[in-house]
Amino acid sequence: MRFKTLALASALAATLSTSALAQTEIQWWHSMTAVNNEWVNDLARQFNESQKEYKVVPTYKGQYDESMTAAIAAFRAGNAPHILQVFEVGTATMMASKGAIVPVAQVMKDAGQKFDPSVYIPAVAAYYTAPNGQMLSFPFNSSTTVFYYNKDAFKAAGLDPNKAPSTWPEVVAAAAKLKASGHKCPFTTAWQNWTQLESFSAWHNVEFATKNNGLSGTDARLKVNSPLHLRHIENLASMSKQGLFIYKGRGNVPEASFVSGECAMINTSSGFYGNVAKNAKFAYGLAPLPYYPDVPGAPQNTVIGGASLWVMSGKKPAEYKGVAEFFKFISTPEVQSASHKRTGYLPITTAAYQLTDQSGFYKQNPGTDVAVTQMIRKVTDKSRGIRLGNYVQIRAIEDEELEQVWSGKKTAKEALDAIVTRGNEQLERFQKANKS
Repeated sequence: MRFKTLALASALAATLSTSALAQTEIQWWHSMTAVNNEWVNDLARQFNESQKEYKVVPTYKGQYDESMTAAIAAFRAGNAPHILQVFEVGTATMMASKGAIVPVAQVMKDAGQKFDPSVYIPAVAAYYTAPNGQMLSFPFNSSTTVFYYNKDAFKAAGLDPNKAPSTWPEVVAAAAKLKASGHKCPFTTAWQNWTQLESFSAWHNVEFATKNNGLSGTDARLKVNSPLHLRHIENLASMSKQGLFIYKGRGNVPEASFVSGECAMINTSSGFYGNVAKNAKFAYGLAPLPYYPDVPGAPQNTVIGGASLWVMSGKKPAEYKGVAEFFKFISTPEVQSASHKRTGYLPITTAAYQLTDQSGFYKQNPGTDVAVTQMIRKVTDKSRGIRLGNYVQIRAIEDEELEQVWSGKKTAKEALDAIVTRGNEQLERFQKANKS
Protein backbone atom coordinates (compact mmCIF):
# COMPACT_ATOMS: atom_id res chain seq x y z
CA MET A 1 0.00 0.00 0.00
CA ARG A 2 2.85 2.33 0.93
CA PHE A 3 4.56 1.52 -2.38
CA LYS A 4 1.36 2.36 -4.30
CA THR A 5 1.00 5.65 -2.45
CA LEU A 6 4.59 6.63 -3.26
CA ALA A 7 4.12 5.66 -6.91
CA LEU A 8 0.92 7.72 -7.10
CA ALA A 9 2.64 10.69 -5.48
CA SER A 10 5.55 10.44 -7.93
CA ALA A 11 3.22 10.25 -10.90
CA LEU A 12 1.26 13.27 -9.67
CA ALA A 13 4.47 15.23 -9.12
CA ALA A 14 5.65 14.38 -12.63
CA THR A 15 2.33 15.48 -14.10
CA LEU A 16 2.43 18.77 -12.20
CA SER A 17 6.03 19.31 -13.24
CA THR A 18 5.19 18.68 -16.92
CA SER A 19 2.23 21.07 -16.64
CA ALA A 20 4.41 23.76 -15.13
CA LEU A 21 6.88 23.42 -17.96
CA ALA A 22 4.23 23.45 -20.70
CA GLN A 23 4.54 26.54 -22.87
CA THR A 24 1.71 28.48 -24.49
CA GLU A 25 2.34 28.47 -28.23
CA ILE A 26 1.77 31.61 -30.27
CA GLN A 27 1.40 30.98 -34.00
CA TRP A 28 2.80 33.77 -36.20
CA TRP A 29 2.19 33.72 -39.97
CA HIS A 30 4.46 35.93 -42.05
CA SER A 31 5.71 36.62 -45.58
CA MET A 32 9.40 37.26 -45.02
CA THR A 33 11.90 35.53 -47.33
CA ALA A 34 15.70 35.10 -47.54
CA VAL A 35 17.63 37.31 -45.09
CA ASN A 36 14.42 38.80 -43.69
CA ASN A 37 13.08 35.31 -42.99
CA GLU A 38 16.25 34.67 -40.98
CA TRP A 39 15.58 37.90 -39.07
CA VAL A 40 12.00 36.87 -38.21
CA ASN A 41 13.18 33.46 -37.00
CA ASP A 42 15.87 35.09 -34.87
CA LEU A 43 13.36 37.47 -33.27
CA ALA A 44 11.15 34.54 -32.28
CA ARG A 45 14.15 32.58 -30.98
CA GLN A 46 15.42 35.52 -28.93
CA PHE A 47 11.98 36.04 -27.38
CA ASN A 48 11.56 32.34 -26.65
CA GLU A 49 14.95 32.23 -24.94
CA SER A 50 14.17 35.34 -22.87
CA GLN A 51 11.35 33.63 -20.93
CA LYS A 52 9.83 30.18 -20.40
CA GLU A 53 6.07 30.75 -20.45
CA TYR A 54 5.48 31.34 -24.17
CA LYS A 55 6.80 30.00 -27.45
CA VAL A 56 6.34 32.04 -30.64
CA VAL A 57 6.28 29.82 -33.75
CA PRO A 58 6.91 31.78 -36.97
CA THR A 59 5.65 30.21 -40.20
CA TYR A 60 6.18 31.47 -43.75
CA LYS A 61 2.82 31.40 -45.57
CA GLY A 62 3.75 32.79 -48.97
CA GLN A 63 3.79 36.30 -50.43
CA TYR A 64 1.77 39.00 -48.68
CA ASP A 65 -1.39 38.48 -50.75
CA GLU A 66 -1.10 34.69 -50.36
CA SER A 67 -0.71 34.77 -46.58
CA MET A 68 -3.65 37.14 -46.26
CA THR A 69 -5.86 34.83 -48.32
CA ALA A 70 -4.69 31.81 -46.29
CA ALA A 71 -5.47 33.58 -43.02
CA ILE A 72 -8.99 34.49 -44.14
CA ALA A 73 -9.64 30.86 -45.05
CA ALA A 74 -8.13 29.70 -41.72
CA PHE A 75 -10.27 32.16 -39.77
CA ARG A 76 -13.44 30.84 -41.41
CA ALA A 77 -12.33 27.31 -40.55
CA GLY A 78 -11.65 28.27 -36.95
CA ASN A 79 -7.88 27.76 -36.99
CA ALA A 80 -6.41 31.18 -37.73
CA PRO A 81 -2.97 32.07 -36.33
CA HIS A 82 -2.65 34.35 -33.31
CA ILE A 83 -0.56 36.89 -35.26
CA LEU A 84 -0.81 37.67 -38.96
CA GLN A 85 1.62 39.88 -40.86
CA VAL A 86 -0.34 41.99 -43.38
CA PHE A 87 1.17 44.37 -45.93
CA GLU A 88 0.11 48.00 -45.81
CA VAL A 89 -2.23 47.77 -48.79
CA GLY A 90 -4.33 45.25 -46.90
CA THR A 91 -4.88 47.67 -44.01
CA ALA A 92 -8.28 48.99 -45.12
CA THR A 93 -9.55 45.46 -45.70
CA MET A 94 -8.35 44.33 -42.25
CA MET A 95 -9.86 47.40 -40.60
CA ALA A 96 -13.20 46.48 -42.16
CA SER A 97 -12.92 42.87 -40.95
CA LYS A 98 -14.82 43.45 -37.73
CA GLY A 99 -15.02 40.31 -35.67
CA ALA A 100 -11.95 38.80 -37.28
CA ILE A 101 -9.35 40.89 -35.47
CA VAL A 102 -8.71 42.26 -31.99
CA PRO A 103 -7.25 45.82 -31.89
CA VAL A 104 -3.66 45.69 -30.69
CA ALA A 105 -4.36 48.51 -28.24
CA GLN A 106 -7.02 46.32 -26.63
CA VAL A 107 -4.73 43.28 -26.52
CA MET A 108 -2.03 45.26 -24.74
CA LYS A 109 -4.47 46.88 -22.31
CA ASP A 110 -6.11 43.57 -21.37
CA ALA A 111 -2.67 42.06 -20.71
CA GLY A 112 -1.74 44.94 -18.42
CA GLN A 113 0.99 46.17 -20.78
CA LYS A 114 1.77 49.84 -21.15
CA PHE A 115 1.04 50.85 -24.73
CA ASP A 116 1.66 54.41 -25.82
CA PRO A 117 1.13 55.13 -29.56
CA SER A 118 2.94 58.47 -29.16
CA VAL A 119 6.33 56.70 -28.90
CA TYR A 120 6.06 55.59 -32.53
CA ILE A 121 7.15 57.65 -35.51
CA PRO A 122 3.96 59.69 -36.22
CA ALA A 123 3.62 58.62 -39.87
CA VAL A 124 3.77 54.97 -38.78
CA ALA A 125 1.33 55.21 -35.86
CA ALA A 126 -1.20 57.30 -37.80
CA TYR A 127 -1.41 54.81 -40.64
CA TYR A 128 -2.50 51.93 -38.42
CA THR A 129 -4.83 53.97 -36.23
CA ALA A 130 -8.62 54.02 -36.64
CA PRO A 131 -10.60 57.28 -36.85
CA ASN A 132 -11.52 56.86 -33.14
CA GLY A 133 -7.82 57.04 -32.23
CA GLN A 134 -7.36 53.35 -31.39
CA MET A 135 -4.31 51.64 -32.87
CA LEU A 136 -5.55 48.51 -34.62
CA SER A 137 -2.37 46.70 -35.61
CA PHE A 138 1.19 46.56 -34.33
CA PRO A 139 3.80 48.34 -36.50
CA PHE A 140 6.45 45.82 -37.47
CA ASN A 141 8.45 45.89 -40.68
CA SER A 142 7.53 49.42 -41.75
CA SER A 143 9.48 50.61 -44.74
CA THR A 144 9.49 53.26 -47.41
CA THR A 145 10.82 53.52 -50.93
CA VAL A 146 14.43 54.54 -51.55
CA PHE A 147 16.94 54.63 -54.40
CA TYR A 148 19.85 52.15 -54.62
CA TYR A 149 22.72 52.44 -57.09
CA ASN A 150 25.84 50.48 -58.00
CA LYS A 151 28.87 52.68 -57.28
CA ASP A 152 31.25 50.43 -59.24
CA ALA A 153 29.01 50.65 -62.32
CA PHE A 154 28.83 54.43 -61.92
CA LYS A 155 32.63 54.67 -61.78
CA ALA A 156 32.99 52.49 -64.89
CA ALA A 157 30.53 54.75 -66.74
CA GLY A 158 32.40 57.92 -65.82
CA LEU A 159 29.79 58.98 -63.27
CA ASP A 160 30.55 60.24 -59.76
CA PRO A 161 30.13 57.14 -57.55
CA ASN A 162 29.47 59.30 -54.51
CA LYS A 163 26.65 61.29 -56.09
CA ALA A 164 23.33 59.61 -56.82
CA PRO A 165 20.98 61.24 -59.32
CA SER A 166 18.51 63.34 -57.35
CA THR A 167 16.07 64.23 -60.14
CA TRP A 168 14.40 62.23 -62.90
CA PRO A 169 16.29 64.12 -65.64
CA GLU A 170 19.51 63.12 -63.86
CA VAL A 171 18.34 59.48 -63.73
CA VAL A 172 17.80 59.54 -67.50
CA ALA A 173 21.24 61.10 -68.08
CA ALA A 174 22.95 58.57 -65.77
CA ALA A 175 21.10 55.68 -67.44
CA ALA A 176 22.29 56.87 -70.85
CA LYS A 177 25.92 56.91 -69.69
CA LEU A 178 25.56 53.48 -68.10
CA LYS A 179 24.13 52.08 -71.32
CA ALA A 180 26.92 53.68 -73.36
CA SER A 181 29.46 52.01 -71.07
CA GLY A 182 27.93 48.61 -71.87
CA HIS A 183 25.45 48.20 -69.03
CA LYS A 184 22.44 46.25 -70.34
CA CYS A 185 20.12 47.26 -67.47
CA PRO A 186 20.80 50.83 -66.38
CA PHE A 187 17.62 51.24 -64.31
CA THR A 188 14.81 49.05 -63.02
CA THR A 189 12.13 49.29 -60.38
CA ALA A 190 10.62 46.85 -57.92
CA TRP A 191 7.06 47.24 -56.61
CA GLN A 192 6.27 49.46 -59.59
CA ASN A 193 2.85 50.47 -58.25
CA TRP A 194 4.24 51.45 -54.84
CA THR A 195 7.34 53.23 -56.14
CA GLN A 196 6.12 54.79 -59.40
CA LEU A 197 2.53 55.65 -58.47
CA GLU A 198 1.95 55.71 -54.70
CA SER A 199 5.27 57.05 -53.36
CA PHE A 200 5.68 59.13 -56.50
CA SER A 201 2.41 60.90 -55.67
CA ALA A 202 3.32 61.65 -52.05
CA TRP A 203 6.90 62.66 -52.96
CA HIS A 204 5.45 65.27 -55.34
CA ASN A 205 2.55 66.20 -53.04
CA VAL A 206 -0.15 65.28 -55.55
CA GLU A 207 -3.26 63.25 -54.85
CA PHE A 208 -3.24 59.54 -55.55
CA ALA A 209 -6.94 59.31 -54.70
CA THR A 210 -9.67 61.57 -53.36
CA LYS A 211 -10.74 61.68 -49.69
CA ASN A 212 -7.14 62.20 -48.57
CA ASN A 213 -6.05 59.09 -50.45
CA GLY A 214 -8.81 57.08 -48.81
CA LEU A 215 -7.87 57.94 -45.23
CA SER A 216 -11.04 60.02 -44.84
CA GLY A 217 -13.59 57.62 -46.20
CA THR A 218 -14.44 54.56 -48.29
CA ASP A 219 -15.92 56.74 -51.07
CA ALA A 220 -12.43 57.60 -52.37
CA ARG A 221 -11.70 57.43 -56.10
CA LEU A 222 -8.36 57.19 -57.95
CA LYS A 223 -6.62 60.19 -59.51
CA VAL A 224 -3.53 58.58 -61.02
CA ASN A 225 -4.26 59.86 -64.53
CA SER A 226 -3.35 63.44 -63.62
CA PRO A 227 -1.00 65.45 -65.89
CA LEU A 228 1.98 64.75 -63.60
CA HIS A 229 1.33 61.00 -63.40
CA LEU A 230 0.95 60.93 -67.19
CA ARG A 231 4.20 62.83 -67.65
CA HIS A 232 6.07 60.38 -65.41
CA ILE A 233 4.76 57.17 -66.98
CA GLU A 234 5.42 58.61 -70.47
CA ASN A 235 8.98 59.37 -69.31
CA LEU A 236 9.47 55.79 -68.10
CA ALA A 237 7.94 54.46 -71.33
CA SER A 238 10.45 56.51 -73.31
CA MET A 239 13.29 55.16 -71.16
CA SER A 240 11.98 51.64 -71.77
CA LYS A 241 12.03 52.12 -75.55
CA GLN A 242 15.62 53.39 -75.38
CA GLY A 243 16.80 50.49 -73.22
CA LEU A 244 17.45 52.77 -70.26
CA PHE A 245 14.70 51.23 -68.11
CA ILE A 246 14.34 47.45 -68.12
CA TYR A 247 11.17 46.02 -66.58
CA LYS A 248 12.05 42.96 -64.49
CA GLY A 249 8.71 41.86 -63.08
CA ARG A 250 6.22 42.45 -60.30
CA GLY A 251 6.66 42.86 -56.56
CA ASN A 252 10.22 42.43 -55.32
CA VAL A 253 11.29 40.14 -58.19
CA PRO A 254 13.48 42.88 -59.80
CA GLU A 255 15.61 43.15 -56.65
CA ALA A 256 17.63 40.08 -57.61
CA SER A 257 18.82 41.87 -60.74
CA PHE A 258 20.37 44.62 -58.64
CA VAL A 259 22.07 42.31 -56.13
CA SER A 260 23.57 40.32 -59.00
CA GLY A 261 24.98 43.49 -60.57
CA GLU A 262 22.84 43.15 -63.70
CA CYS A 263 20.91 46.39 -63.08
CA ALA A 264 22.77 49.47 -61.90
CA MET A 265 19.93 51.51 -60.35
CA ILE A 266 16.69 50.47 -58.66
CA ASN A 267 13.80 52.02 -56.77
CA THR A 268 12.55 49.68 -54.05
CA SER A 269 11.96 49.20 -50.34
CA SER A 270 14.32 50.33 -47.61
CA GLY A 271 13.79 46.77 -46.33
CA PHE A 272 15.95 45.57 -49.24
CA TYR A 273 19.03 46.86 -47.43
CA GLY A 274 19.71 43.66 -45.50
CA ASN A 275 19.85 41.65 -48.73
CA VAL A 276 22.16 44.16 -50.44
CA ALA A 277 24.46 44.46 -47.41
CA LYS A 278 24.85 40.69 -47.19
CA ASN A 279 24.92 39.63 -50.85
CA ALA A 280 26.08 42.48 -53.12
CA LYS A 281 29.64 41.98 -54.38
CA PHE A 282 30.09 45.64 -55.31
CA ALA A 283 30.12 49.06 -53.68
CA TYR A 284 26.60 50.48 -53.46
CA GLY A 285 24.83 53.60 -52.29
CA LEU A 286 21.42 54.55 -50.91
CA ALA A 287 19.75 57.85 -51.72
CA PRO A 288 16.37 59.60 -51.64
CA LEU A 289 13.89 59.04 -54.45
CA PRO A 290 14.34 61.12 -57.61
CA TYR A 291 11.85 63.93 -58.24
CA TYR A 292 10.87 66.43 -60.93
CA PRO A 293 12.50 69.74 -59.88
CA ASP A 294 9.88 71.91 -61.57
CA VAL A 295 7.00 70.51 -59.49
CA PRO A 296 6.11 72.97 -56.68
CA GLY A 297 6.74 71.53 -53.21
CA ALA A 298 8.73 68.54 -54.39
CA PRO A 299 10.25 66.63 -52.78
CA GLN A 300 7.68 66.21 -50.01
CA ASN A 301 7.75 62.94 -48.01
CA THR A 302 7.37 59.28 -48.86
CA VAL A 303 4.62 56.98 -47.57
CA ILE A 304 4.74 53.92 -45.40
CA GLY A 305 5.18 50.47 -46.85
CA GLY A 306 6.03 47.07 -45.43
CA ALA A 307 3.61 45.45 -43.02
CA SER A 308 2.12 45.37 -39.55
CA LEU A 309 1.07 42.58 -37.20
CA TRP A 310 -2.65 41.93 -36.71
CA VAL A 311 -4.05 39.91 -33.82
CA MET A 312 -6.74 37.46 -34.86
CA SER A 313 -9.85 36.92 -32.73
CA GLY A 314 -11.15 33.76 -31.06
CA LYS A 315 -8.10 32.96 -28.92
CA LYS A 316 -7.71 32.30 -25.17
CA PRO A 317 -6.81 35.10 -22.72
CA ALA A 318 -3.52 33.37 -21.83
CA GLU A 319 -2.58 33.30 -25.51
CA TYR A 320 -3.34 37.00 -25.94
CA LYS A 321 -1.13 37.67 -22.92
CA GLY A 322 1.67 35.87 -24.76
CA VAL A 323 1.06 37.98 -27.86
CA ALA A 324 1.29 41.14 -25.72
CA GLU A 325 4.57 39.93 -24.14
CA PHE A 326 6.02 39.30 -27.59
CA PHE A 327 4.96 42.73 -28.86
CA LYS A 328 6.51 44.30 -25.77
CA PHE A 329 9.76 42.46 -26.48
CA ILE A 330 10.09 43.42 -30.15
CA SER A 331 9.23 47.06 -29.45
CA THR A 332 12.08 47.69 -27.01
CA PRO A 333 14.57 50.28 -28.32
CA GLU A 334 17.42 47.74 -28.29
CA VAL A 335 15.54 45.14 -30.37
CA GLN A 336 14.10 47.80 -32.68
CA SER A 337 17.49 49.38 -33.29
CA ALA A 338 19.15 46.03 -34.00
CA SER A 339 16.36 45.12 -36.44
CA HIS A 340 16.64 48.49 -38.20
CA LYS A 341 20.40 48.11 -38.62
CA ARG A 342 20.05 44.56 -39.90
CA THR A 343 17.16 44.99 -42.35
CA GLY A 344 16.76 48.61 -43.41
CA TYR A 345 13.18 48.68 -42.15
CA LEU A 346 12.27 51.78 -40.16
CA PRO A 347 13.18 51.87 -36.45
CA ILE A 348 9.46 52.58 -35.78
CA THR A 349 9.97 54.31 -32.42
CA THR A 350 11.72 57.62 -31.81
CA ALA A 351 13.78 56.00 -29.03
CA ALA A 352 15.06 53.30 -31.40
CA TYR A 353 16.02 55.93 -34.00
CA GLN A 354 17.91 57.95 -31.37
CA LEU A 355 19.68 54.83 -30.09
CA THR A 356 20.77 53.94 -33.63
CA ASP A 357 21.97 57.49 -34.27
CA GLN A 358 23.95 57.58 -31.00
CA SER A 359 25.64 54.29 -31.89
CA GLY A 360 27.24 55.95 -34.93
CA PHE A 361 25.56 53.53 -37.36
CA TYR A 362 24.38 56.22 -39.79
CA LYS A 363 27.83 57.81 -39.98
CA GLN A 364 29.48 54.43 -40.54
CA ASN A 365 26.88 53.42 -43.16
CA PRO A 366 26.00 56.51 -45.21
CA GLY A 367 22.49 56.48 -46.65
CA THR A 368 20.97 54.15 -44.08
CA ASP A 369 19.12 57.09 -42.53
CA VAL A 370 17.44 58.04 -45.83
CA ALA A 371 14.28 56.03 -45.12
CA VAL A 372 13.77 57.78 -41.79
CA THR A 373 14.50 61.30 -43.01
CA GLN A 374 12.16 60.83 -45.98
CA MET A 375 9.34 59.82 -43.64
CA ILE A 376 9.70 62.58 -41.03
CA ARG A 377 9.44 65.53 -43.38
CA LYS A 378 6.34 67.72 -43.01
CA VAL A 379 3.29 65.64 -43.96
CA THR A 380 0.29 67.01 -45.87
CA ASP A 381 -3.17 65.56 -46.53
CA LYS A 382 -1.85 64.40 -49.90
CA SER A 383 1.15 62.60 -48.43
CA ARG A 384 -0.02 60.94 -45.19
CA GLY A 385 -0.41 57.55 -46.82
CA ILE A 386 -2.84 55.54 -48.95
CA ARG A 387 -5.60 53.45 -47.42
CA LEU A 388 -7.97 52.04 -50.02
CA GLY A 389 -10.32 49.08 -49.93
CA ASN A 390 -9.77 46.12 -52.29
CA TYR A 391 -6.30 47.50 -52.85
CA VAL A 392 -4.75 44.09 -53.37
CA GLN A 393 -6.95 43.80 -56.48
CA ILE A 394 -6.21 47.38 -57.52
CA ARG A 395 -2.47 46.78 -57.36
CA ALA A 396 -2.91 43.78 -59.67
CA ILE A 397 -4.75 46.07 -62.10
CA GLU A 398 -1.94 48.62 -61.91
CA ASP A 399 0.63 45.90 -62.67
CA GLU A 400 -1.38 44.66 -65.65
CA GLU A 401 -1.85 48.10 -67.16
CA LEU A 402 1.72 49.31 -66.63
CA GLU A 403 3.04 46.12 -68.22
CA GLN A 404 1.00 47.02 -71.29
CA VAL A 405 2.91 50.32 -71.43
CA TRP A 406 6.37 48.78 -71.05
CA SER A 407 5.58 46.26 -73.81
CA GLY A 408 4.39 49.04 -76.13
CA LYS A 409 0.82 47.72 -76.35
CA LYS A 410 -0.77 50.76 -74.69
CA THR A 411 0.05 54.42 -74.35
CA ALA A 412 0.64 55.83 -70.89
CA LYS A 413 -2.68 57.68 -71.06
CA GLU A 414 -4.63 54.58 -72.06
CA ALA A 415 -3.11 52.58 -69.21
CA LEU A 416 -3.60 55.24 -66.53
CA ASP A 417 -7.19 55.88 -67.62
CA ALA A 418 -7.82 52.12 -67.44
CA ILE A 419 -6.30 51.96 -63.95
CA VAL A 420 -8.67 54.70 -62.80
CA THR A 421 -11.74 53.12 -64.42
CA ARG A 422 -11.04 49.55 -63.31
CA GLY A 423 -9.69 50.61 -59.91
CA ASN A 424 -12.75 52.75 -59.15
CA GLU A 425 -14.96 49.75 -59.82
CA GLN A 426 -13.10 47.93 -57.04
CA LEU A 427 -13.46 50.92 -54.73
CA GLU A 428 -17.20 51.11 -55.40
CA ARG A 429 -17.58 47.42 -54.53
CA PHE A 430 -15.69 47.91 -51.28
CA GLN A 431 -17.75 50.99 -50.39
CA LYS A 432 -21.02 49.12 -50.93
CA ALA A 433 -19.83 46.16 -48.87
CA ASN A 434 -18.76 48.40 -45.99
CA LYS A 435 -21.43 51.07 -45.81
CA SER A 436 -21.28 51.19 -42.05
